[in-house]
Amino acid sequence: MLTTKRYEYLGIEKIGFHPILNNHRALVASKVAHLEKDILTNGLLEPLVVWERNPNEFYLVGGFHRMEAIKGIRNGHPGYFDRIDVRVVSGDPDEIRALNLKLNADRVDTNITDYFETVIYLNNANWPRQRIAEFLDRSVAWIEEIIRFAPMVNARILEQLKSGELSWNKAKEIIQQILQAPAGQEKETLEKGLAKAAENKPRPLTFKSAIGRISGIIKEKPEQSFTVGVEDLLALIVTLQGKNYKDEHVERVKRVFPGLLEE
Repeated sequence: MLTTKRYEYLGIEKIGFHPILNNHRALVASKVAHLEKDILTNGLLEPLVVWERNPNEFYLVGGFHRMEAIKGIRNGHPGYFDRIDVRVVSGDPDEIRALNLKLNADRVDTNITDYFETVIYLNNANWPRQRIAEFLDRSVAWIEEIIRFAPMVNARILEQLKSGELSWNKAKEIIQQILQAPAGQEKETLEKGLAKAAENKPRPLTFKSAIGRISGIIKEKPEQSFTVGVEDLLALIVTLQGKNYKDEHVERVKRVFPGLLEE
């Protein structure tokens, strides 16, 4: 059973990296640099999460960007953060692997493809689908869709899902079309499906409309201001680009820049 055993001030050299536990996405250098400055100034405000597999055997589960930032700080300041705050958890490997994904999924830029391997793994480990859904804060139907369709996602579809060029709904439609295609026409069906999805993808925000709406905000609320972070700016730029944006980018823009995107 997954439990939090305790909070501890742990020597950094005791925290290892387990092959089944990772950050799921490549570390973002700009985020690491931002965290280095923040942690150096304010300290580690959120503890890392570590798994105590055996007594005094610890593996990092959550906080990979923070750990990388701490490494950078230590390179420039020997002796800093020799010990760090951690939340120590226990559980079987399946539970810890699910927790690892759950902690990563709290980020706004989490992609559905990040769930594929873990959901399939937990299903094969005989976790009931209701349990997987509850653990990952998702619906049973959503979990069932991954179990059904993810094994049929080929390299082309996977690439476009990761980049945000293709939505999960469109991907499922294309997979169903491929399954229904006559023998020998699967590749042609795939190409047509991807081409049609690219043509129909709406652009949520253009530079022209953004300028107009910001001008309107200035006119109506000259004192209006926005508090933004690096990820907020990235979401805005990607959304304006109109090519590789994801639903998470659009939702962040709506939240951070109220009035910029029409509901």
